Amino acid sequence: MLAGVDRKAMAALSTGHLATDVAQGALPALLPYLKDEYGLSYTMTAALVLCSTVASSVIQPLFGFWSDARGALWLLPSGVVLSGLGMALVGVAPSYPLVALAVLVSGIGVAAFHPEGSKFASYASGAKRASGMSLFSIGGNVGFGLGPLFAAASLGALGLHGTLLLVVPGVVVGVALVSLIPYLARFAPDHRVERARPREPSDSRGMTLLLAVVGLRSLAHMGLFAFIPLWEVSNGASKTHGTAMLTVFLIAGAIGTIFGGSLADRFGLRRILILSFVVSVPLTLTYVLVGGALGTVALALDGAAVIGTFGLTIVMSQQYMPARVAMASGLSIGLAIGLGGVAATALGAIADTIDLRTALLLTAAGPALCAVLTLRLPPVRRARLSEPAASTI
Repeated sequence: MLAGVDRKAMAALSTGHLATDVAQGALPALLPYLKDEYGLSYTMTAALVLCSTVASSVIQPLFGFWSDARGALWLLPSGVVLSGLGMALVGVAPSYPLVALAVLVSGIGVAAFHPEGSKFASYASGAKRASGMSLFSIGGNVGFGLGPLFAAASLGALGLHGTLLLVVPGVVVGVALVSLIPYLARFAPDHRVERARPREPSDSRGMTLLLAVVGLRSLAHMGLFAFIPLWEVSNGASKTHGTAMLTVFLIAGAIGTIFGGSLADRFGLRRILILSFVVSVPLTLTYVLVGGALGTVALALDGAAVIGTFGLTIVMSQQYMPARVAMASGLSIGLAIGLGGVAATALGAIADTIDLRTALLLTAAGPALCAVLTLRLPPVRRARLSEPAASTI
């Protein structure tokens, strides 16, 4: 039992996170099909990841600002629905530019959901912020893991038009979230109490260093996210096998998230972050250079190490900006997604000019630099718990 974590609220938020990221997680499974359909280069293929990530990263802090200033629970169901709708249209778009536009729409949905979702996950976590945020992050990580499988099954049944099925999880979960808005609203702080308290200052140095860590981590995360299926296909494997390997990476990340939050609550956020980055480097190299069964094991452990830290960095961002938790979450998640898309596109260009193997090897540089920067992160303050507007069940 996680003291202080409201399980009903966290289940709703985590499920919304799952449905949102099912759509986003489906994209890399679609890339080999889109590459063949439109005769795309690696750079143009990776640019679709950039479309998704830039849309969500640029807009996400703006949604966070709106949420902190006025509150915006309506962003939860609308973001879930929009993310699925945009990705559903990818397979029926008649041209590459319209495919990119559909991906952009899905990215806006992702941007709408995350700041509000992470803010209320923080409210519903009580004193166990790292554990609670890890539960919230598990939903997204599982969604990323299920997205490729759902996409592969849909494409196998209906071809590219099978992407239309990707709207179903978003609509179902979006309707459920609408019905739960009154319950979730009870966790919002009493603004009369909040205004009476002095505003806690932000740690700008800590936040800047943390955003650098988050951005560099994305070099590994989004690079592997975009290119695992393409790497497997280039080595003679089937597209289905490539999707399965991506799922191994993402599901292992969800498992890593479960343990990451508990370990961070016990041993400290920075210690667990550093450990994850240190082990990620040899694991990435083993996957690319060795391959086979050992490479698959290394890929799974790498997913647990890299993806498992997402909830931890969200908590740290909120503690560095205690008065603007939605904005902090938007910056942390949005920057991770946005810089990851830029990195994926740059790696795509390297794959075109040199080879895909070199591009994947370069992803190991991200965690190596992250480990160094994490050592310089200032200690985080223990977050003050906001008082809800009403008692919760």
